[in-house]
Amino acid sequence: MEVSATTKYIKMSPTKARDLANKIKGLPVADALRITDFNARKAALHIGKTLKSAIANAENNEGLAVDSLYVKNAIVDGGPMQKRFRPRARGMASPIQKKTSHVTVILTDNA
Repeated sequence: MEVSATTKYIKMSPTKARDLANKIKGLPVADALRITDFNARKAALHIGKTLKSAIANAENNEGLAVDSLYVKNAIVDGGPMQKRFRPRARGMASPIQKKTSHVTVILTDNA
């Protein structure tokens, strides 16, 4: 059985979070939690929160044992961008894109 959790509108570029999401794919939940807890990156905090939410969903809503859960997939998609402009020389402007991310963690009980 598959269980998922999603966190939306995280103020972080999706490319900065995707490498950590790829590291936890296919791991048991305990190992994935250990990786996110001891990683110093900002993405680790948000992916860890989403992972804990998915574990709670599996435990409380579906009645699954936490010991048998694996991370089937961890997806980081791009969200909407806030567009700003920075003044430059000679009356010009440079665009600034403040990117957001949507993180989805899917857990399964079979390896």
